[in-house]
Amino acid sequence: MNKKLKKSEWKYLAISMLSICFVILIWYLCIDVLKLKSQKVFPGPVKVVKTFFEKLVEKTPDGATLQQHLIASLKVAFLGYGLGALVGIPLGIAMAWNKWVDRFVRPLFDLIRPIPGLAWIPMFILLFGIGITSKALVIFLGALIACIVNSYTGIRQTQELHLWVGDVFGASDAQKLFKIAIPTATPMIFTGLRVALGTSWTALVAAELLASTKGLGYLIQQARAISRPDIIIVGMIAIGAVGAVFDAVLHAIEVKVAKGMNADE
Repeated sequence: MNKKLKKSEWKYLAISMLSICFVILIWYLCIDVLKLKSQKVFPGPVKVVKTFFEKLVEKTPDGATLQQHLIASLKVAFLGYGLGALVGIPLGIAMAWNKWVDRFVRPLFDLIRPIPGLAWIPMFILLFGIGITSKALVIFLGALIACIVNSYTGIRQTQELHLWVGDVFGASDAQKLFKIAIPTATPMIFTGLRVALGTSWTALVAAELLASTKGLGYLIQQARAISRPDIIIVGMIAIGAVGAVFDAVLHAIEVKVAKGMNADE
């Protein structure tokens, strides 16, 4: 069974890599071979790869190497995303499990949820400047909302039959929560973490585009100002690659947690 599973995973990986190679091939044919667009407007993959390696060692024209921009973005992302998950998951569970917490928190949550992250940026800049705090708060709000929604939904999806069985065996409310509801909600909780990850990166880049002195969003903004689409694409690829790695890590953690729960049962 494990061998078949590993074989299917390798097939999935091969197909995924094939799709990426196909897109790169079409991109190369359209720009470098057929020259449907000027390299100054939309550079081909050869130019982008060259620029990528140049940005690993050169600080021009934006004042930092690609690694320095990436580290600056990761610091903000980890801080805002981590705080959003630490607050959002327990709060979502508490809202779904306890009606009094739900009634107390929901009015404020329903007020904040529709407000896009970009709308908070000017206010946070006025309050905290353009440092790490303002950007981390924007990411925090985005991650917080996604984690609350999915944790709340996951707990609410717990079947009444399972809770009734817990009552029959004399389980306390805490035991029903931690032994029945939360394990049932685990897939939804991890879905919330993955959604929050995408939201966090979007909010981070938006914040860095508007107010920052370093980071991947700042890199893209500066490249746009001096008409360097090759650097813009390098920044976009870096954002996508880091997001894909984080998503894969979360998926691996989810699989291990699920296996651990099954083993306990």
